[in-house]
This record gives sequence, structure tokens and C-alpha cells, in this order.
Amino acid sequence: MPHHNHKINHYNSAFAFGVAFNTVFVVIEAGYGVKAGSLALIADAGHNLSDVFGLLLAWGASLLAMKDATDKRTYGFRKATIIASLASSLLLLAALGAIAWEAIGKLFNPTPIEGNIVIVVAAIGVAINMATALLFASGQKDDLNIKAVFLHMTTDAAVSLGVVVAGIIIVATGWLLIDPLMTLFIVAVVLGSAWSLLRESMNLSIDSVPEQIDMTGIKEYLSGLKNVSQMHDLHVWPLSTTEVALSVHLIISEGCSLNNDFLSELQKHLHDYFGIEHSTIQIERENDAPCMMLDGKGCI
Repeated sequence: MPHHNHKINHYNSAFAFGVAFNTVFVVIEAGYGVKAGSLALIADAGHNLSDVFGLLLAWGASLLAMKDATDKRTYGFRKATIIASLASSLLLLAALGAIAWEAIGKLFNPTPIEGNIVIVVAAIGVAINMATALLFASGQKDDLNIKAVFLHMTTDAAVSLGVVVAGIIIVATGWLLIDPLMTLFIVAVVLGSAWSLLRESMNLSIDSVPEQIDMTGIKEYLSGLKNVSQMHDLHVWPLSTTEVALSVHLIISEGCSLNNDFLSELQKHLHDYFGIEHSTIQIERENDAPCMMLDGKGCI
């Protein structure tokens, strides 16, 4: 997995920056949230704290996935990335539930808020979250873990911007209910992302076909191969959040001759056009025992 290892090493400094700066900001934001009496600020700090844990989980799982396979764990620890995303989504949902409960209570008992403090601290949050997101922007197109981090950070930036707006409204109008209302809005925005992450993590954990895989296209490609009359036992499953495996039995027509180029070209096409990292293909002949291997001249 040299390419995977290179990517993780490349993002080590990004993860370290994200964890360090967001941890410091969580402490500052929560402290000023208490001082200003702003539940929206405290809610945003709680969400940022869950994202720090999410960054740590994603980072740790990615490093664990680099460990070599063993006789006991023939796929290594690659699925640790899926477990990490599942744990992160559950943690986030639990935090959102607690925040929403507090916000509902404050709707019926609003308290004075220092709007200027809310504006300044939340604005700093926008800058930190956007800076963290940009560190992962280049890799979010082809790595689900990196994409999850990128989306979380950009969502945080948008949420912090919402808190800035709430502070401005409070300073301008004195309307205290905007704070718990903005908190509930924050919960609603993050809930969509958290639920989507939970759903996708659950699907990957039970070996469902990853969302980005075109199963219809794969079936059409394999069944349309020259000299292939049938196929069966087609399976596609995730090895991790970034790697996908495939296995299939192909039945070839009687009298055709195949060589090793057939398999290598087939695997290359599945990799280049369908994102299949590891493919296992068994060749069988019509009305015959399975053909277990190929040599340079054909099936033996």
C-alpha cells in the first residue's frame, strides 16, 4: 500500500494542525461562551470538540490501516477507518441531542448575552475552521476519510458564521431568543451531515457496495466482454473507506483461448474506470470444471 502510505504521511501535518488549533479554540470558545452567557457559542464549542475527536479517530484509524497484514488479519487493519467513522457519527449524534435539549430549555428561559464577545469569538472560529478545511481540500475528491474531515470543517465554518450573525442580531435588536433558535439551527444543520455519515458508515461496516461504485456499469462491462458467455458470484465490498475489492466468476465460451493478458487488462480496466483496488477473477469454461489458472498459452 505505498500510495496509501504516502497520502497518510502527506496529511499527518494537516491532522496535527487541525487537532492542535481546534483544541485550543474549543477551550477559548467554551470559556467565552460561559462568560457571555451564549448557548450558541457553547453549542458550537461542543460541536468543535466532537470534531477534534473525529479528527483524532480519522488520523488514528488511517495510521492503523497502514499496518501490514498478518496470518490472522489477512486484510490488515484497513477496516479501522470504517469503525472510526461509525464511532465518530454516533458521538456526534449524542452531542447534538444534549445540545438540543439545552436549547429547548433556554427558549422558555432566555438569559442576557454579551453579543460582542459572541461575534469576535465565533469569527475566529470561522477562520480556524476554514484554514483546517483548506488543508484537506486537495484530497477530498478521492479519499472518503479526507472528504469527511473536509466537509466537517467547512460545515463548522458555516455554523460559526451563523453564530456571528446571531451575535450581530442580539447587539442590534436585543432579541435574546435568537441565541437558542440559532443553536437549534446549528443542530439541524449538523444533524444532516451526522446522519449521512452514520448511514454510510453502517453500510460500509456490513460490506455494502460503496456509494461511488457503479454496479450497473461493472455488470454491463463484465457481461459484454468478448468470449464471456455468463458470470456469477459477483461481489463488491469495501476493504476500508478508500479501497474496494471485487470477486467474480466468468464463464467463457468453448474453444476460446485466453492468456494472462486477459486478466491483467481486465483488472486494470476495473481499477481505472470503476475504482476497484483489488479484484479476484475466476475463469470457468462452459460445461467444464472451473479453470483455476492461466498460463501464457491459455487455460490449463
